[in-house]
Amino acid sequence: MTSRKKLVIFTGSGVSAESGINTFRDHGGLWEGYDVMEVASPIGWHNDPRRVLDFYNQRRAQLLNVQPNSAHIDLVSLEEHYQTIVITQNVDDLHERAGSSHVIHLHGELCKVRSTIHPEIIYEWKKDLKLGDTCEKGYQLRPHVVWFGEEVPELSRAIQETQQADLMVIIGTSLQVYPAASLVEFAPDDCKIFYIDPKPFISYALSKRNKPVIIQNTATKGVNELLKILI
Repeated sequence: MTSRKKLVIFTGSGVSAESGINTFRDHGGLWEGYDVMEVASPIGWHNDPRRVLDFYNQRRAQLLNVQPNSAHIDLVSLEEHYQTIVITQNVDDLHERAGSSHVIHLHGELCKVRSTIHPEIIYEWKKDLKLGDTCEKGYQLRPHVVWFGEEVPELSRAIQETQQADLMVIIGTSLQVYPAASLVEFAPDDCKIFYIDPKPFISYALSKRNKPVIIQNTATKGVNELLKILI
């Protein structure tokens, strides 16, 4: 019996848009009416932590009221045929709630918080986070998300997985946010690449690939087309 091929699925905000989660790139630099640097950067946190907490509390409350869409659900079926890992830029948990077994969150997780001083102290968190909420060592908790200007701790693991891929599927990402967008550069030369997006951006790294399959469609419709190819 031959071993199953390795499939790396790389997702961005477009895969969750049809669940009702707005994407940053559709709002001209504003995220739900906020300047992203005011709510998603260490400087923003330093200047006004209450504002940052309010922003993420709203996002978390929104997340708890939406459901995985058919794209999330259909991707799970690929696990029956391929050794599948999902690498996502999204901080939502919709891949997990749909049933994906192996998910790497490059930019953190909205339903987790961590200590501001001891980042290894992480808690599951589904309620509002407030000033005065502290870790077991007494330090203020913050959202467990990667802000602009911060390191991406899971990037090295994501690169290792991508380097072993036989197939790579890119869904709902502009391929313009680095370092995450650089992942495609680490796929082996013979790795077959599929790119699903209603407005696909052919990055330099992608343009060097041997005929990537472009599926110009939304995530739900595009993944449905993908299944017909891969299964």
